[in-house]
Parts: sequence; structure tokens; C-alpha cells
Amino acid sequence: MTGSIDLDAYFDRIGWGGATNPTFGTLAGLLHSHVSQIPFENVDVLFGRRVRLDSDGLQDKLVRSRRGGYCFEHATLFSAVLENLGFRAARHSARVILHTPASAAPRNHMFLTVALPQGLFVIDPGFGSMASRSPIPLREGALMRRGEETHWMIRDGSLWVLRTQLGDKPANAWASTLEQDNAADFEMANHFSATHPASPFVNQLMINAYSGDGRVGVLNRDATIWRHNRSQKMQLGDRRALRRLLHDQLGFDLPELENIRVPAIPEWR
Repeated sequence: MTGSIDLDAYFDRIGWGGATNPTFGTLAGLLHSHVSQIPFENVDVLFGRRVRLDSDGLQDKLVRSRRGGYCFEHATLFSAVLENLGFRAARHSARVILHTPASAAPRNHMFLTVALPQGLFVIDPGFGSMASRSPIPLREGALMRRGEETHWMIRDGSLWVLRTQLGDKPANAWASTLEQDNAADFEMANHFSATHPASPFVNQLMINAYSGDGRVGVLNRDATIWRHNRSQKMQLGDRRALRRLLHDQLGFDLPELENIRVPAIPEWR
């Protein structure tokens, strides 16, 4: 990522008024605020728009326009903020293995590690509904719990695997060799994710956002709103309902949503 970061604008976007020195407390606070305030969403991919990973593009979309993005956008922006604050952050790619074995999954997820005196921590702000809002220790089996979120890392041969709790069962989320990748590697993976006909982001609508005391999730036409540990499920009747939901719950209004094409929804193709 090239270009400068407007830290004041970013802090205002995520509602951060705390410390900025490169400590664990600062890292944990920034990560929680970032994930809680900036949604995960792939709307621009479905519009066929270019997903930019440069400094100006990310700040214009995620900060100034108060939009969201997917993993490459979240992790690239967050890593630039951390580096501007003096943190040592490294960028990595992973294979998402929730529904696909590692041998068949592409390296199309981006996350970070940050080195601190307390150890090395996994930072993954762009993993949608399963993103940890807390730094995860890179130690085998060290649990990170926050509310209903539980994450931990395990070894599988040469791979590090992120595990999370889905209901009453643990699930393998992604696997990585933990080698450090270059910006060009993420540009390639981002291009595949945003344009390839087989990419899930090209075919499905995916949104996750924290809103006040709850959370909102959308997968195609199925929407779920969590409030006070209770969930309300609904099906979006049409694209106008989608526009209203994002306006009311995420705080941005896109008139063009009324014409969005979602291949996974026959009526919206």
C-alpha cells in the first residue's frame, strides 16, 4: 500500500480516542474498534467495480465514505495504520478451509501478524462474521475469548490453522504457512476474488456489521439481526429492502443497490 494515511480521519471513523503508542493495549483497542465500526461487505464486487488497495482508494471508501470492504481492504488499511503508529506488522495469505480442504483452497485470504514484547499475535479484521475483535496469540491452543467469540491457533504439520467456535462445535477457518507476502501477491489475489466467475464474492452478497448493541448479517437474501443475544431472521423481499437495511443498520445509502446483480439470487441476476 502506497501513500499517506490520515490517522485523525481514521480514528474518527472507528471512534478511537485512546492511546496511539505501539503497545498491546493500543493494538487490542484499535482492532476492536475497527471491526466494530467498519463493515465487511462485497457490494462493489457485485457492481463490477474495481476494488482498490492503494491508500487513497481505501481511505476514500472505508474512511471518508464510511463504507466497508472485504479482507484485502480491511487488512491493507489496518496494516498501514499500525505501521504509521510504529507497530511491526507483517502481511500473510491463507487458504480458507471452512468448506474446502487446504489442498483445493486458493490462497485468497489476507491477515496480519504483529510482533510485541508479549509475543506474536494474529490480527484478522477482514474475516467477516468470524473475524476476531481481539489479537489472537500465535501459540498453539492459546484461547482468545471475547463475549461469544472464541479463536485459537493450532499446528498442522507446516501450517498454522485458525480455529473458531461455531455453535457448540470447533471449526477450522483458514490455514497458512505464515510466510510473509508482498503487496503484489495481494493485488493478484484481490483481482481473482473480485473478478473470477468462480469467486464466491462475484456470486454472493455477503455483509457483516456490528451495529450498536448487536450485529447484522446478510447472505444473499437471508438477513439476521442480533440484539441482546437474540436473533431475528428475515428474507429480503427485494433490492429496495436491501437498500433500506443497509441505510438503517450500516449507515450508508446507495441508490444503485436497487439494481444490483447477485448471481446466487435468481430474481436478482
